[in-house]
Amino acid sequence: MQASPKTDSLFTPFTLKSLTLKNRIVMAPMTRSFSPLGVPGANVAEYYRRRAESDVGLILSEGTVIDRPASRNEAGIPFFHGADALTGWKAVIDGVHAAGGRMGPQIWHTGATRGMSGWTPDAPVESPSGLNGPGDPNGVAMSEEDIADTIAAFASASADARRLGFDVVELHGAHGYLIDQFFWKATNERTDRYGGATLKERARFAAEVVAATRAALGPDMPLILRLSQWKQQDYKARLATTPDEMADWLLPLKEAGVDIFHCSQRRFWEPEFPEIDGAEGLNFAGWAKKLTGAATISVGSVGLSGEFLAAFGGQKSSPVGLDGLIKRMEAEEFDLIAVGRAILGDPHWVTKIKTGDTDDLKNFDPASLAELV
Repeated sequence: MQASPKTDSLFTPFTLKSLTLKNRIVMAPMTRSFSPLGVPGANVAEYYRRRAESDVGLILSEGTVIDRPASRNEAGIPFFHGADALTGWKAVIDGVHAAGGRMGPQIWHTGATRGMSGWTPDAPVESPSGLNGPGDPNGVAMSEEDIADTIAAFASASADARRLGFDVVELHGAHGYLIDQFFWKATNERTDRYGGATLKERARFAAEVVAATRAALGPDMPLILRLSQWKQQDYKARLATTPDEMADWLLPLKEAGVDIFHCSQRRFWEPEFPEIDGAEGLNFAGWAKKLTGAATISVGSVGLSGEFLAAFGGQKSSPVGLDGLIKRMEAEEFDLIAVGRAILGDPHWVTKIKTGDTDDLKNFDPASLAELV
């Protein structure tokens, strides 16, 4: 583990609308599948509370799904609807607040994606065109009524998050799940107003979800939208190949009500358009901030070798320095940084970084995925 430079830039407060954070570190949303029958229990509440006690600035929950017949692709994914699940989430946010933390649920619909365990929902999965990926049919294409009901379900979940006392809401529009399947030309072959030849046209569904969610949250509660160029179906996929395309994609979403773009990369240091600003150029979050003026969160292999998806294949990781991250934070390329595996495997990671106790940073063992540390 090489020494990291002074970390002051990670530990300055951040304020946006009604949200004030003690530092710039976000716990990335990570699927855990520890909620039998969709209901988070005391073990889930304690898992998040431990991170709040250890000074994570903002906790984003694992993906938690809306009230649609087949909105999840694994049995242990939690719901964000129904009395039992919402009671469970109330215990989560109350525990986080008691520990001095701030938190938002990530609101999700998995679309036509398949889970890793082989479990399947009782109802047919739904997506823009009945496709999981190019040439990979799965489930049914959504009718306009399905789309309207799904938009309403996102808004309803967000209204419940506000009612329960959460501090922010994040919509999951990345990684090849439902909202992202509308963005992606390979999975959106629709000929109605939710399809189209351009990314701007295919962003209509997301913009309507954002607008409905913004109405449910009111003007002051921050709304985060997670986006990615890459898909689990194709790591090399890119939605926007130029800054102009990216602006056409993101600006209508900001106008619809997004406050923060959570820009997912597998490796945060990789430049988005190196042909424009070089090998050390702005990353996805940097370009999103430059083009829209919105706050952004960056993410991707922070603090550990390797990357998150490789962990599912059993790859272990070891701590690495934060020099590159600090340089970008000091340059104000983006506003917040999300950390995944390092915090998943060690609830005290933020405290150790703050105190400089780098010798006690832990390796990441994929066995951590099978337990709530």
